[in-house]
Amino acid sequence: VQLQASGGGLVQAGGSLRLSCAAPGRTIGTYTVGWFRQAPGKEREFVAAVRWSDNESYYAEYVKGRFTISRDNAKNTVYLQMNGLKSEDTAVYYCAAATPRYNRNSYNYYESRVSYDWWGQGTLVTVSS
Repeated sequence: VQLQASGGGLVQAGGSLRLSCAAPGRTIGTYTVGWFRQAPGKEREFVAAVRWSDNESYYAEYVKGRFTISRDNAKNTVYLQMNGLKSEDTAVYYCAAATPRYNRNSYNYYESRVSYDWWGQGTLVTVSS
């Protein structure tokens, strides 16, 4: 599965951006999709995920209430709406897809990088203070 992340850019603190994750030639609605980010010199960390079966969403504490993950099956795209951006949100953002699996109800599963089978190339988000 090829994933294409887009929508990054430069924004002032407090501003908003919407990232997109597309899967050309695939039905993205049949995959669990997650967003991760990696800041310079730091480990890649979980941001948000949407489950394939029922669109249940999961968020890291540091983005909860500010970021929203959603899926538009008609456009075959998963979005990450980011509001109230902070300088600490500056990072390369990656989308990832996981093979659909049943009975995966734990936050720890969606938070873990090893749960995902395919990764996009990343899009840079820079938040200026």
